[in-house]
Amino acid sequence: MALGLEKAGFETKMLVEYDKDCVATLRKNRPKWDVIHDDIQQVDFKGMNVDVVTGGFPCQAFSHAGNKLGFEDTRGTLFYEFARAVKEIRPKIFLAENVEAILRNQDGKTIQTIMEVLSSFGYDVRYDILNAVNYGVAQKRKRVIFIGTKKGIKFQYPKPNKNPITLGDALKNVPESIGQKYSDEKIKLLKHVPPGGSWVNMPIEVQKKYMGKSFYSTGGRRGMGRRIAWDEPCLTLTCSPGQKMTERCHPEEVRPFTVREYARIQSFPDSWKFVGSLSSQYKQIGNAVPVKLATAVAKEVYKSLVHPELVAKIPVQLKIKNF
Repeated sequence: MALGLEKAGFETKMLVEYDKDCVATLRKNRPKWDVIHDDIQQVDFKGMNVDVVTGGFPCQAFSHAGNKLGFEDTRGTLFYEFARAVKEIRPKIFLAENVEAILRNQDGKTIQTIMEVLSSFGYDVRYDILNAVNYGVAQKRKRVIFIGTKKGIKFQYPKPNKNPITLGDALKNVPESIGQKYSDEKIKLLKHVPPGGSWVNMPIEVQKKYMGKSFYSTGGRRGMGRRIAWDEPCLTLTCSPGQKMTERCHPEEVRPFTVREYARIQSFPDSWKFVGSLSSQYKQIGNAVPVKLATAVAKEVYKSLVHPELVAKIPVQLKIKNF
């Protein structure tokens, strides 16, 4: 997200991060960024003067003791810390992202609480589901993007691109790098899967061996034993490239994507280096907002602040979905 904002013309004033490898990666690539390595609960945001606050908080459940939760009732969650930053800083715009599943969390109560709390600070708040594949990223990855604007500030979400790029486009001339390997047994099984295929393309006896008990279950299994094809976008990357339920096998070789391939699929520039163990590097990349998706949103945020005359006149509505 910080890279996307940078590419859109913003200057980073502060980043707060608890994971030591993430901190080291940020400091290695941007020595001039002020990266605070601490628990965000210990950070005081009062007195900061910035235009934009961004954050990504986990999809944590709230305890619903009453019929309606207020800001204080979300205490103890990382959403509370993001909301506290917004409340203490009072930026012109705030931007947050989350997984699509947050809309269904606690039968819609979580998203309703989030919207009510953020709106109570005097912001016009909305959210939309954006798919990274529509913004120059070779990956089908849906994320909920929250936008809060002070009264009078207009914002519009970026328009999707008409021509999504493929895995082949993204990995052209990708630098060599370290990467995870499959076991010999797994290689034997996945050799049966063609590009664009999955476990269903294996011989029936191989299917049973690979799938185990999952062979007899129904629904939601096409990510298992999945080999991505060159002429399609990748499926959503996870924090580990060799998970059985969310397999992402290389189109030609029987192996997971390497670290640099992972980074390309998330639209990181080749110049961005990752610090830490192999598993930590995969985790950092898999948890990130795709850079080009972040850039597309950040450009619209920049337009709202610097060139408001270019923002379409659209009504602002409090958007709450009930499930």
